[in-house]
Order: sequence, then C-alpha cells, then structure tokens
Amino acid sequence: MMTYLIIAAAFFGVAALVGGVAVMFRGPESTGMEDRLDLFASATIHGKAEDDKNQKLLSQPLDDRPGALEEFISRFFNVRALLQQADVSIPLPKFVAIMGGLTAFGVLGTMAFRPNIAIGLGVGLLLATLPLIWLVFKRKKRLANFNKQLPDALELIARALRAGHSLAAGFNLVANEMNEPIRKEFGKVYEAQNLGVPLEQSLDELTERVPNLDLRFFATAVILQRQTGGDLAEILDKIGKLIRERFKLWGQIQALTGEGRLSGIVLLGLPPVLFIVMLRLNYDYVMMLFTDPLGKQMLAFALVMQLVGALVIRKIINIKV
Repeated sequence: MMTYLIIAAAFFGVAALVGGVAVMFRGPESTGMEDRLDLFASATIHGKAEDDKNQKLLSQPLDDRPGALEEFISRFFNVRALLQQADVSIPLPKFVAIMGGLTAFGVLGTMAFRPNIAIGLGVGLLLATLPLIWLVFKRKKRLANFNKQLPDALELIARALRAGHSLAAGFNLVANEMNEPIRKEFGKVYEAQNLGVPLEQSLDELTERVPNLDLRFFATAVILQRQTGGDLAEILDKIGKLIRERFKLWGQIQALTGEGRLSGIVLLGLPPVLFIVMLRLNYDYVMMLFTDPLGKQMLAFALVMQLVGALVIRKIINIKV
C-alpha cells in the first residue's frame, strides 16, 4: 500500500511541477489586450506583412491566444487545427489534461490489480490515445458531411447571384438555409466580410478550417472571377456538377472494391480471433510463443507480416477520385 502511495505522490508532484512551469512560460494574460491597444495607438503601419499581422491580431479573440504548452505541442502536431476542423470547443490545455488524467488512471488502476510498471504504462498510453481517436473520427465525419453539402451550397449561391444578390448575400443565404457544418463555416465568412476582412483572406481562412479540394476549387474560382471577371454563377454550377459526378464515381468504386475490403477485414481479423480461441482451448500450447525463443521470433514475424498485409490491401482498395 505504501508503494502505491509513493507512486501516486510522485506522479502528482511531477504533474504539478510541469503545470507550474507552463504557467510561468505563459506570461501575463493581458498581453492580447495590450497588443491591440498598441496597434490602435500606432500612427503608421509599414509593409504588407505587418498589415496582415496586425489585421490577424485584431480579428483574433482576446481569450484565444496560444500558451506555452500549445506552442510546444504545435511544433510536432497541430492539435489546435484538428480541434478546429472537428468543431470541438475544448481548449488544448484541457484536452491534454484529459489525456494525462486517462494515462494516470490507467497506470494506477492497472498497478492496483497487477503491480507491473510496463503493463501499467501500456494501459495508460492506450487510454491516452482514446481522445485522439475520438477527435480524428469526429473530424472525418464532419468533413464528409461538409463535402456532401457543398454542391447544394454552390448551387444556392449561383441562384442567388442570378437573382441579383451579391456574393456576400449568397454566403449569408447558405448560413441561414442550410444545416451544419456548412452553415457555420459560410456564416464565419459572411461575418468576417461584415467586419472588414477582405474576401480573399476570409476564403483562405475557410480553406484552412476545412481542408477540402473542391472547396479550394471554389475559392480559387471566386478569387479569379473578382480579378478577371466572368459569369460566376455558371462557374459555380459547373463546380457543383463536377462534385456530384465525383461522388457518383466514388460510389461505383466503393461497390467494386467492396469484396476486397471485406476480404481485408476477414484476413486481418482472423489471426487475432484464432489466437484468442486457441488461448482458451489450450493455454500451454499458445504460451510457447511467449516463452520459447523460436516462438517469439515467429510471433514477431507474424505481426510484421500482418502489418505488411494490411498496408498492401489498403493500397489496393484505396483509389483516389
């Protein structure tokens, strides 16, 4: 019992130390407001790069400035962009704290039943990946829904242009008439234009929030039309038709590769299932894979071949449209 208390005290002590260092590097909370006041008080602004930086500073919320922890994590993995694309309003420090709490729960909970630090760390890391897996699936689902709504949104904007409305009014119409997630994203573009942000910059921010190739086609067409002229409504109709044809082709590919995907699931899932069944029927026979040196080599070779097979099957059935 005393060993568990020492481990728990050491963990919380290190966590408190890391949190204290992060708070020290975060700096004063009034930095955002001071920067904005300095910007308004400045008499002249030199250079386009400085102008873009100042405009970004003005459009950024005061409570949305990255801290030291976020800047450190962003060097390796842009979790902030992932949270934004998944439309999750959890701050990055809180998200990291959830992962740390799951890790601690896995380590301490495992060691309470079986005092093995290696198994405890493995279970803790496995639990820590659950929020990331949930975030990736939520992002994927949201982007897929956005892609399905995009043709209807482009046709709605094209009809609004033919009726004599402006492009900004078309964005507002999409924000009012359509459902999430495209409603929120086009609403942000409309609000940004009302606040004085150039259309090119608001569309560029939209393509960063939603990494979609068809959306980039739309943004490029709008920017070129504003520079060279042309019938934007006809261009939007053609882009919407192209997206629908791509969906049709993608559906045909999914139908043709269905057998391959099912075969991949069976081939990848059969060895673990048989391993569990044999472990249940003949425990000593299966444990030779973990105790005998040759068994360990065979088990490692089997895992490597499973991974290679999964990559090959994914390469065969993953056809880009």
